[in-house]
Amino acid sequence: MSDQCNVDITLDNSKGKQTMDTDPEKQVEDRQSRHIDSNRMKSLSAQPVKIAEPGKTTDVSKTSQDQPKEGLFRNVQIQFNKAADLLGLDASVRKILSSTENEIVVTFPVKLNDGSLKIFTGYRVQHNNALGPFKGGLRYHPQVNIDEVRALAAWMTWKTALADIPFGGAKGGIQIDPSQYTQSELERITRRFAFALGDNVGPEYDIPAPDVNTNSQIMAWFLDTYLSTVPPHDRHRNIHVVTGKPVAAGGSLGRDKATGQGVVFIIQKWAEDHDVSIDGLTFIMQGFGNVGSWTSRLLVQLGGRMVAVEDVTGSVRNEEGINPSDLLEYIKAHGGVSGYPKGQPVDHTEFMRIPADIFIPAALEKQITAETAKWLNVRLVAEAANGPTTPEGDSILKERNIELIPDILCNSGGVIVSYFEWLQNKRSESWELEEVDRKLLKKITCMYGRVREKARESNVDWRTAAYMLALARLERVYTERGIFP
Repeated sequence: MSDQCNVDITLDNSKGKQTMDTDPEKQVEDRQSRHIDSNRMKSLSAQPVKIAEPGKTTDVSKTSQDQPKEGLFRNVQIQFNKAADLLGLDASVRKILSSTENEIVVTFPVKLNDGSLKIFTGYRVQHNNALGPFKGGLRYHPQVNIDEVRALAAWMTWKTALADIPFGGAKGGIQIDPSQYTQSELERITRRFAFALGDNVGPEYDIPAPDVNTNSQIMAWFLDTYLSTVPPHDRHRNIHVVTGKPVAAGGSLGRDKATGQGVVFIIQKWAEDHDVSIDGLTFIMQGFGNVGSWTSRLLVQLGGRMVAVEDVTGSVRNEEGINPSDLLEYIKAHGGVSGYPKGQPVDHTEFMRIPADIFIPAALEKQITAETAKWLNVRLVAEAANGPTTPEGDSILKERNIELIPDILCNSGGVIVSYFEWLQNKRSESWELEEVDRKLLKKITCMYGRVREKARESNVDWRTAAYMLALARLERVYTERGIFP
């Protein structure tokens, strides 16, 4: 990786690890103590943690309430194989990266407010940690399943490798519709999930963060539960077990907007490359959670105009522009986009056909398919979500000369600022917002430049170029370190 892509963060990389401010022997003792505590915790749980064999779903499919989203991990493999073939990836490294390292499934009971008991299923998939601790979000959604989480974990591996930050890839979540539970019930569900995972997570091993339908409050509950399993004198040294925390609980300024801010920085670079101004550009937004709302607000501040927006409740359009701040207040009061009085309701097909300069998918996976890719009437797709475009959709977009900035580049602002938060916690530092934004801008625009040059050099699409850079980074690590034994 080019040195110019590194932000001004000093690390001791002489042994491939970050410098710790604790005694190594004490770390081992602490880890052993936590392992014993975790084993005791698991023995008290109603359902034990189960480790599934990588690549197999036999054991976990029985716990799924819904059928898996068939093909999501298949999409990852298609994208991976395409880049690996072009790169000439080492056969041994290819085998390692084609599968996950650990797949953890937990079932746990929670007593609800009405006194009834419900069993929940949670997942944590750890794909690869060659570059550093596993890293990835936790999502709460009724469609969460092992295939989806497996795919998301792999994308995190590519994303952190492309960003050249010392993390691996992981993902997790609970199969739940959070809108059906009260705040107190969600707190108990989150705490019991953290408890059930035990020391399958840890500040130097696997670091969760917010994702779909989770936020800084969820992370605060998760953190507090985890710290209760750590000896009191060690708790301050473990607050980096999660990122995306509230600032008062050790979070970083700028983390709440980081993914959206990164998307906007990327779009600004794209506009600069095409000699156009953000001022006056139109965009349609799919998804209006944390990422979609922040991206919309930041683009509108720069002069962009949101002409349509869609979420799970419905879609609205307004050619004169939709005020994202006003829409956000409406959603807080009414639970979704549907019924927004300052826009015209449209169905999903019409929404996808609306003319605009940019389409920003910021919702769930597999939204741009072989069918829907034919409907888009835009110049650019900026993937703020993970995996919104299928391989078949990619092909259609390419045929139609619609440019695409891939997810592992476009939405990497979140994990980059999570890394900054992790560092601040380890160092007992607190950076100003301007410093966080400056470091993010430097890192993500450099990533953009490297992907652009790789695409030109290899005559490939941007997704393949990003994958080739990420896989080359991982291949170098395995080549230099070797494979045990």
